[in-house]
Amino acid sequence: MKKGIYALAGLIIVLVLLVVTGSIFTVREDSQVILTQFGKPVGNPIVEPGLKFKLPFIQVANQMEKRVLEWDGQSTQMPTRDKLYIKVDTFARWEIEDPLEFFEKLRDPRTALSRLDDILGSETRNMVAKHDLIEIIRTTKDRQPQQPEDIGEILGEQGSLEPIRIGRSAIEKEVHAAAKGKLEDFGIRLLDVRFKRINYTREVESRIFERMISERQQIAERFRSEGAGEAARIKGNMEKEVKTIESEAYKKVQAELGRADAESTRIYAEAYGGTKEREEFYRFTKTLEAYQDILGADTSLILTTDSDLFRMLKGHQRQEREPAVQPAGKAPAVQPQVEPAAQPEPALEAVPDAEELQLPTAGEFTN
Repeated sequence: MKKGIYALAGLIIVLVLLVVTGSIFTVREDSQVILTQFGKPVGNPIVEPGLKFKLPFIQVANQMEKRVLEWDGQSTQMPTRDKLYIKVDTFARWEIEDPLEFFEKLRDPRTALSRLDDILGSETRNMVAKHDLIEIIRTTKDRQPQQPEDIGEILGEQGSLEPIRIGRSAIEKEVHAAAKGKLEDFGIRLLDVRFKRINYTREVESRIFERMISERQQIAERFRSEGAGEAARIKGNMEKEVKTIESEAYKKVQAELGRADAESTRIYAEAYGGTKEREEFYRFTKTLEAYQDILGADTSLILTTDSDLFRMLKGHQRQEREPAVQPAGKAPAVQPQVEPAAQPEPALEAVPDAEELQLPTAGEFTN
């Protein structure tokens, strides 16, 4: 009998515990709860944290996040208004504003993320298709290019940024405004939408790289032309200075040569001029210098009979150049100058070889 009483008491205690544990639940600070009865929501959402009660075994407490949630979309290829394809990667932040409506239409966050993919992806595609590529790339329309002034002068209009109407920040706001109203029907409040990354397709990349290469080539050509102009200017100044120095030096050299020639002429005139003997001696020395220049060990010389060299070699008129020796202290007798009769021109004789040719020495002429 006692055993049956103990068993019944234990069963009652277990039932009481089950009822108590099934009717008590806790709402966290970062959560909100929707009570459902046989799958349908009952009552208002419980958003205050603490220990709460419900009907055991009949009602179920459905926990939902009260914190800000994230949505990270996949990178999707889409066209711009100017027919260029880009890959846009977006992300957003959202929260559950109406737990009851959210639960009735979406039930759980996984379904909500799927709906966010559809709505935000669609609105992003629509907004990108309405604007040109430059509108999506540029952040704001007030942005100024960060480049040196000389580079801007080189590139001209090509180096300046193209004017835009709104910019990427305004496009993000447009996507947010368009998607916000649609998500409110699901009890979701969309906080923000941003473009995380915008990648070019291969076709767009090639066009952008070609433009970058063209701009850099223009800059390089401008620098090369300026360098070549500066080099030409420096070289021209150098050549001008060299020509000036050379002309001044040539002028001084010619002046010195002129003075030297004048002095040499004066010395020659004083040394060999004034008397017939000096003139003959000058002619004789010049003849010897000519012999030295034109005659060598293997020289064969052919002269005409009226050549001065021929007369010198033959010793013609040697007796006229050798006056008689007079005793010391007596003046030489003046001999009348008789003009010799014209002689017939002697026949041209064979000229001996250089080895047989005996040139008169200086002693023979002066003695």
